[in-house]
Amino acid sequence: MNLLDLNEQKTASTLEKFVIEKLDNSGLSGYVIGLSGGIDSALSASIAVSALGADKVMGVLMPYSSSSSSSTKDAFELAEKLGIKTRTVEISPMIDAYYNNIKPIDPVRFGNKMARERMSILFDIAFDMNRLVLGTSNRTEICLGYGTWYGDAACSVNPIGMLYKTQVRQLAAYYKVPDSILKKTPSADLWPGQTDEDELGLEYARVDRLLFMILEQGITDRKSLNKAGFENEFIDLAVGKMNRFYFKRHLPEIADLGLKPIPDKLTIS
Repeated sequence: MNLLDLNEQKTASTLEKFVIEKLDNSGLSGYVIGLSGGIDSALSASIAVSALGADKVMGVLMPYSSSSSSSTKDAFELAEKLGIKTRTVEISPMIDAYYNNIKPIDPVRFGNKMARERMSILFDIAFDMNRLVLGTSNRTEICLGYGTWYGDAACSVNPIGMLYKTQVRQLAAYYKVPDSILKKTPSADLWPGQTDEDELGLEYARVDRLLFMILEQGITDRKSLNKAGFENEFIDLAVGKMNRFYFKRHLPEIADLGLKPIPDKLTIS
């Protein structure tokens, strides 16, 4: 098994059936998705539109005053290609009002606040439209904890959460996502000049190979990983992030008093 052994047609079919099934089970009318102009949201939106049609997907753009104008342009270009309706909600008034008397502001804290504000808006619009919120976090980000808890990591349904970033790019090309998105440097656009790889300290192409070896191939001895070309510093940084941010992969922990788990569904006879 290899990281790049992705059968695009089979994977696309599986993910499209997934978004159809989850929508059917919910009894709701469609999906709402935040369009950032990045590849992850572009792929999730493309999957949903291919599965359900453009009328079942609403794209929401939520720029801040410092957001990249090119990202907004790319998001509109994608929406036009997919034929979906969009709504733009400027988040600067909310964010600036909260941080009005807080100086200086840590950029990560600021980015987390923006991510949570955006997800709050998505869920509000979804409620108003009787829809689900479509997620956009990939497996690499989930593994490394690179996402805001209850921010961009929150959603109703996530079709791409088991695709590594390398595979996201591969499947996005299959869906013919515009080159302006496909070839851009990954960025959450949380502050000017921010890039995912700089913030992580890890290159996606390399860390995907490492994570794939550890998680999918079960290779966890250091010597084998070194032999595959990974330095100890690189290994420790990636695994350290996985271990540190494990809680982001779970719901909040509840103190155990010995009661039985709450079932997903009950039938009273």
